[in-house]
Amino acid sequence: MIEIKNLKKIYNGVTVVNVPHLQINKGESIGLVGNNGAGKTTLFRMILDLIRAESGEVLSNGVNVAGAEAWKSYTSSYLDEGFLIDYLTPEEYLYFIGGLHQQNKAQVDEKLAGLAEFFNGEIINKGKYIRDLSKGNQCKVGVGACLLQQPELLMLDEPFANIDPSTQFRLKNILKDQNKNHGVTTIVSSHDLNHVTDVCERILLMEKGVVIKDIATSSSTLSELEEYFGVGQSIASYSVDKEENH
Repeated sequence: MIEIKNLKKIYNGVTVVNVPHLQINKGESIGLVGNNGAGKTTLFRMILDLIRAESGEVLSNGVNVAGAEAWKSYTSSYLDEGFLIDYLTPEEYLYFIGGLHQQNKAQVDEKLAGLAEFFNGEIINKGKYIRDLSKGNQCKVGVGACLLQQPELLMLDEPFANIDPSTQFRLKNILKDQNKNHGVTTIVSSHDLNHVTDVCERILLMEKGVVIKDIATSSSTLSELEEYFGVGQSIASYSVDKEENH
């Protein structure tokens, strides 16, 4: 579904993305992990043709996304609140997005009813503009707008970062359902290793713009990632310090 070839992005003489080749097949659930500055968001924006590369290309269903339009009809994404129209209410924004996809108000209302648990009574008919919502509730609006579109490809950048634990749980179930029961290709970036290994069947680890590991998720994946990021060492150091102080 997505094929990346010799993709490179450079800022101020520093290469921030350098991906010689990457293939993401239709129906896969992909988790993208890495430290701050690893290039995850830049890669997302290049896949969505929001940033142009110095060299290389991103193909969506065999077509270069740069300058093309067809891929936009089956791709939905939420990277940050900049994707929203903050002077609208959530309802106005969601009806607007539905209208772009030839859905009338009744059809949008039907889909929103299916998201009632995810919204948790905090989004619809609250008399607030999107700009007045918390970061977490803005995320709910963005994810809801993505799901309205019934996409073939769903891309979310750090969707777990600002939402509460109950909403995290509900979002994980939504992502699993979209992938398993609707065949949606999902690409999710997250700093939360537990969430991403729970939701995704394949993990891409980025470091300094390069995909350094491509892992099929298994029972040992979380431990492997924790070891890479030093979680185990940090816990061990804490335990030693604690024992020495008693």
